Amino acid sequence: MSEQILNILCSSKKIERDGGVVHLHKMLSSNDPEERICLETRIIQMLTNSDDTPWETKQGCLLGSKEIIQRVDLNNERELEFISKITDISRKLLTDIEVRVRLESGEVFGALCQKIGPTVYEEEKEFVLNLILVNLERQVCVDDSSRIEQIESEKLFEKLVGNGQRRNSADAAQIFHDTAGWKNLETSLKCLQAMVLGCGTKFQPYVNQELLNLLFRTTMHTNRFVRETGFYVFSALVKCGNTEKGKELDTMCDTNPIYVFGHEFSQHLALGLADNWSQVRLAASDATRHFLLALPSSQARETFYPQLLPQMCLNRYYIAEGVRIYSQETWRQVMGSHGRSMVQRYIAPTVTYYTTATQSDNHAVREAACACIAELASKIDQAAVRPFVQVLLDTLLTCFQDDSWPVRDAACLACGHFILCFSEESAHSLEALYPLFFANLGDPISSVRQGAATSLGNVVRAYGHPALQIVLEQAKSYLGAIKDQPAETDKYTQDSCEGQARFGVIKRQRDNDMDLHTDQQMYSCGSLAPKMGRGGGCSNHKFNRPSQPWEKADGCVYLLGELSSIPEASKEVLKLLPLLANACQYQHYPQHVVLLETVCKQLPSLAKHLGVRAFKAYLDLFLDPVFRSIESENALTSSAASQCLNQLSSLIGPNILRARVNNYNPRYLDRLDANIFIAPF
Repeated sequence: MSEQILNILCSSKKIERDGGVVHLHKMLSSNDPEERICLETRIIQMLTNSDDTPWETKQGCLLGSKEIIQRVDLNNERELEFISKITDISRKLLTDIEVRVRLESGEVFGALCQKIGPTVYEEEKEFVLNLILVNLERQVCVDDSSRIEQIESEKLFEKLVGNGQRRNSADAAQIFHDTAGWKNLETSLKCLQAMVLGCGTKFQPYVNQELLNLLFRTTMHTNRFVRETGFYVFSALVKCGNTEKGKELDTMCDTNPIYVFGHEFSQHLALGLADNWSQVRLAASDATRHFLLALPSSQARETFYPQLLPQMCLNRYYIAEGVRIYSQETWRQVMGSHGRSMVQRYIAPTVTYYTTATQSDNHAVREAACACIAELASKIDQAAVRPFVQVLLDTLLTCFQDDSWPVRDAACLACGHFILCFSEESAHSLEALYPLFFANLGDPISSVRQGAATSLGNVVRAYGHPALQIVLEQAKSYLGAIKDQPAETDKYTQDSCEGQARFGVIKRQRDNDMDLHTDQQMYSCGSLAPKMGRGGGCSNHKFNRPSQPWEKADGCVYLLGELSSIPEASKEVLKLLPLLANACQYQHYPQHVVLLETVCKQLPSLAKHLGVRAFKAYLDLFLDPVFRSIESENALTSSAASQCLNQLSSLIGPNILRARVNNYNPRYLDRLDANIFIAPF
C-alpha cells in the first residue's frame, strides 16, 4: 500500500501527485507507527539513491515528508532520525535546479518549525539567511544550475532587446533585471516565510534589526518577484505578533515586532503600496492589512496613517481588479465608518501623494489619482479641501492633456466635481477648462464624450446662464458640423504616426494590416511596456487623433441629455431638438448607426426631464431616425431603438404613441406592433 502511494506521489503528472497526497493523508490517519516508519525509510532511500533523481520524485517525496512530519512521534528515536535526515536533504534541495523542488523544500522546513518549534529556525537560520544574502546580487556562474539559468536568462534578454536594438540598451536591461529569475533568492525567501508561519508567535524573539535590514533590501530589490515575496514575508512577520487582543497586546510593546519596528515597517509598506507592479502592490496590501489589524486600537493605527492612508485610499481605484477589491475590503475592515474623517484629518499628506501619483509613468496610477482627487471634492468636508483646491485643479489641468484617454476622462470628471463643489475657487480656471471640456466632448472614445457631457452639466449647474450660453453655442456648432462629415476618412487617419496608438488600443480595421503586425517587437500586456516610460504599453490607451464631426455631434447628444435635467436649461434644450433631429438625417458615413444608437438611448431621458407635454411637440422629428434604427443591421442600434420605443410608450402612453405614428407614417405601424412583442435586450 505504502509503495503504491509513493509511486503515485512521484508520478510525472501533477494531478496524480496531488492525488497521492490525498491518499497518503488517509493512510496516515490510521496512525500506524510501523507503516509510517516504513514510509519514512523509503522516502529517504528515494531521495539519496542517485544524483540523477527526477525532479518529480524529489518533489513527491518532499510532499509526502510534509504530511508525515505532522504525525511524527518525537519520542521515537527512529522517527527522530528521519527528521534529522529529511532536514539535511531539504537543506541541500533548497539550491536544486528545479524551482518546484526548492519551493517544496521550504515548505518542509515550515512543517518542521510547526511540529518542533523555533529550534529548527535557530539551527537553519544562518544557512537560509546567507542563501538570501548571497543571491541579492547576480553572481558569476559557479555551478551547472547557474550556467543553465544564465543561458535561459540570455535567451529572455534577447527576446526583450530584439535584433534591431542595441544590446546594451538601458531600458531593456532594466526590464531584464526586473522580470528575469534570480536563482534561489525568491525560493529562499519563501522558505523563510514558511518557517515564520510555522513558528507562529514563538518567532517574535528572532525578529531583530539584522533580519529586517535583510528583508528591507528585498522589498527594494530591482526584481519585482523578489519584492513581491519580500512583502509576503513581511506579512508573515506581522502575523507572528497578531494573536493577542485588546489591551493584552499593550503589555507586549517591548517584544512585539509590530510595536518595536512599526515605523520601519510602515515606511517600506508605503513604498510597496505605490509599486509599479500590481503583484507587488497586492503583496504589500496583504502585509498592510495584517499590520494595521494587528494593532489593538484605532488610536494605535493612527500613528501610521500619514504614511499608509494615502496609498491605501488610492489603491481602492487601481485598475488591477485584485488590488482594487482587496484594498476596498481592507479599507472597510481597518477604517470601518471613519474613513472620511481619517482622510479629512490627514488631508495634507493625502493631497501630496495624489499630486505625486499623477506624475507616475504608469497610466493606471495617474487614472486612479484623478479618481481619488474627484472623491476629495465630492465626499470630504469642503472646509478641509478648500486650502488645496488650487493645487488640485492645476494637477487636473495637467492630467486633462494626458496621452492616455482614461486619464483624460478621469481628469475631466474630477474637474466637473471640483467646479460644482468649489465654483468660486474654480472660476478663474474656466478659460483653460472650456477648450479641454469641448475637446473631450468630441473625443474618439465614447466614454470620454459621456464624461465631458457630465462635467459640462456641472459647469452649467455651478455658473448658471452665462455658462449655459457658452455651452449651447458650442453644441450648435458641433451639431451643425455633421454635414461636413466625410463619407470615408483617410486610411487610419493619424493613428499610424509614430507614437500614436502604437500598441493597438482600439479594435480597428487597421488590425488586419499585415505590415503593422509582422516582425514587430512584442510586449507583455500591462507589464513590460509601461515600464519603459510614460505613455507606452498595450493597456496604456495612448490613442489620439483628430475628432470627426459625427463624434462631436454624438457628444452633443449626451450633453443635451445632461442639460435637460437642469430646470433652467430645459427651454434652451427644446430649441436645439430640431437641430439634433436634422443631424440624424445624414447617413452618408459608416458610423451614422453609432450616432443613431446614442440618440435612441437619450430620447426617453429627454422626454422625461423636459416634460412629456413639451417633448410631444418634437416627437415627429425623431420618428424617422428611430424606425430607421430599429430596422438597422447593427444589433446595438436596433436594440437601442426597440427599447426607446418601449420607454416612450410608457411615458407618453401606448395609444397616444400609436396614433402619432399612424398620423406621421402608417407604414411604421407594423414595426411598432411587432416591437411590442419583442423583449428588449
